[in-house]
Amino acid sequence: MPDSKMKIAAFKAKNLLEKEASRFSFPIRPPQLLQGVTPKGVVAPVLAMDTNQYDWANQVYGTGGFPGFSYLSQLATRSEYRAFASALSSELTRKFIRFTSSQDDGDDSSDKIKKIDQEFIKLGVRQVIQRIAELDCYFGRGQIFINIDGADKKSPLILDKRTVRKGSLRSIVPVEPIWTTPSAYNALDPTEPDFYKPSSWYMMGQEIHASRLCTVVTRPLPDILKPAFNFAGISLSQLAEPYVENWLRTRQSVADLINNFSITGLATSMDQVLQGSDDGTDLFARAELFTATRSNRGLMLLDKDREELLQVNTPLTGLNELQSQSQEHMCSVSRIPSVILTGISPSGLNASSEGEIRMFYDWVSAQQEAYYRDPIDVILKVVQLHLFGEIDHDIGFAFIPLYQLTKKEEAEINDLNSKVDSLYVIHGVLSPEEIRNRLAKDLDSGYMGLDVSDIPIPIGEPDMSDNNQDTSINQQNSAAGHSTIGIPRPNTEIASKDDQA
Repeated sequence: MPDSKMKIAAFKAKNLLEKEASRFSFPIRPPQLLQGVTPKGVVAPVLAMDTNQYDWANQVYGTGGFPGFSYLSQLATRSEYRAFASALSSELTRKFIRFTSSQDDGDDSSDKIKKIDQEFIKLGVRQVIQRIAELDCYFGRGQIFINIDGADKKSPLILDKRTVRKGSLRSIVPVEPIWTTPSAYNALDPTEPDFYKPSSWYMMGQEIHASRLCTVVTRPLPDILKPAFNFAGISLSQLAEPYVENWLRTRQSVADLINNFSITGLATSMDQVLQGSDDGTDLFARAELFTATRSNRGLMLLDKDREELLQVNTPLTGLNELQSQSQEHMCSVSRIPSVILTGISPSGLNASSEGEIRMFYDWVSAQQEAYYRDPIDVILKVVQLHLFGEIDHDIGFAFIPLYQLTKKEEAEINDLNSKVDSLYVIHGVLSPEEIRNRLAKDLDSGYMGLDVSDIPIPIGEPDMSDNNQDTSINQQNSAAGHSTIGIPRPNTEIASKDDQA
């Protein structure tokens, strides 16, 4: 009898370990679609095609499948997964973009840029991009629907004034991936540009061309796994789930250990209770008396011959390090510094997160250029057609760097640049017009869009009796349109040094 109980206990323990190990593993199978995503009577290609590939991938890859959008939606209700999406999407759009122009005279382009900027604010483009970044973290895919009045949703979006009429843009809408599934994609010819790339989508029963539904996937999967994930990438939530579970278990274990780190025992006579001749009333009454009077101000009376008080304390040294390391593992899988993800500054001697933050900003900048430039560029061109009826290809945009110089650092750099420009002009390397042109095109100069042709008349130097020749030279330079403000002449410097000697 004891042997059978031991086998049952071992079997239960084995099943528990196997269940724990397979908790984050999912089979590779066709995705489960929400009812109404595809039109009535239509079978989505991800369900009808690639049946053999599903079986083969399941044999080869094992349990590296898709948990489903419903499961990922449940993870999005936990604070840890929301912290990933919130931190990353906020940093991606914290500074956002600024519009630029390659034209020298900025009168016409400045007016257009001002109207485009106002339209972007009206459409909430910044909020849309932030929401798309959140959806990409939660589900592995985010989509932007460009809603144009009177447009055929099945046809491609052609950026031309004949297809996007002036005043026809209605809204820019973020779409969760649970509402869409591909309606067609090429799974036959790997040499074609649309191989395993949907050319159209079903969105709650409507067929929409892929060009009208801009798709952002920042963590793409191998082609063979794309149908199983409903053509989404792998979500950050799915990648971070084992690390989050380890953090939750460590956090709870530390809390339980702190709550029970001290165990007090009372050694007393229990012979009658163990023999069954006593129901233990007196024993439990003794324990209640001990518990009721247990405090620093209480007095515990013990039987000198039959009772003994003992206390077992668990050392708490190193628990903070174990808990911090478990939290840092979550930061490592998301590539977000702990001070940004949790708001907790690093501790220790000479601890600093400045280097990690700079590296994180560089990584965010790379993500912006790789995955978010194309959809924003499409929106910019559609907005121009909507506002002006044409696309000005001289107007573009640039992502504003997350790392910003302080006012003091900017002033120091501008001071150094002005001294270098002065030396270039003195030695005839550059002309004032060329420097003015550079300042007009520099985004950080503070003079972007400056009219290069409108050169100011320099202020003449005072008429000195010993310097009539220099004054005439300045007048000639003024007539020729050359500026000499703040530029010392070489002969003047030499004379001043001789006078000092």
